Amino acid sequence: MIEKLELREARPNDAPPIETLYLAAFPDEDLLPLVRDLQGSSAVSLVGLVDNALVGHIVLTPCSVAGRPDKVALLGPLAIAPDWQRQGIGSAIVRAGLRRLESDGMTHVYVLGDPAYYSRFGFEADDNVTPPYSLPDEWRGAWQSLRLSDDEQPLSGTLSVPQAWRRQKLWAP
Repeated sequence: MIEKLELREARPNDAPPIETLYLAAFPDEDLLPLVRDLQGSSAVSLVGLVDNALVGHIVLTPCSVAGRPDKVALLGPLAIAPDWQRQGIGSAIVRAGLRRLESDGMTHVYVLGDPAYYSRFGFEADDNVTPPYSLPDEWRGAWQSLRLSDDEQPLSGTLSVPQAWRRQKLWAP
C-alpha cells in the first residue's frame, strides 16, 4: 500500500476530481449521475489522496431490508485512478469504509461486485437478501454481503435502497 495515502471524508470541493476519477476508472459506464446523486446525501463518501491528488473514492449508502429494523448499507461505487490500481488503495478505502459503517452501528453491508475482489474483506454470496432489481443469472454470485456484527442473525428480504439507486440499469448489464 502507498505510505503517503490519506483517507478522509469527501468534501464539496472534491466533486470535480471525483467526477474525473470515475470517467477515467469507468470509461464505458456512466456512473456520474449516481455519484452526483449520492453526494450530499446520508451516504458515507470517502476519498483517498496521495500528495493531495485524489486517487480513490468509495460511497457507502445507508439502506434497509424491507420490514426489518436492522441498519444496513450498500457499498459502491468504488473507483481507483487507473495509474494507482493494484497498490492497495482500494483495499485501504474499503476497510476504512467498513470500519466507519461498523462505528455507525450498521449490521450488514451489501455489494454487487467481483467476488474475487470482495471476498478478501469477508464478503460472501447472499441469497437471503435480494437486491431491489432482479440480477442476470451470470451476476448471481456477485451479489454479496458481509455481517459486521456477530450478534446479528442472518437477514432475509429485499434490500430497500434510496432513490439514487432506483435505476434498473445500475443492476443489469
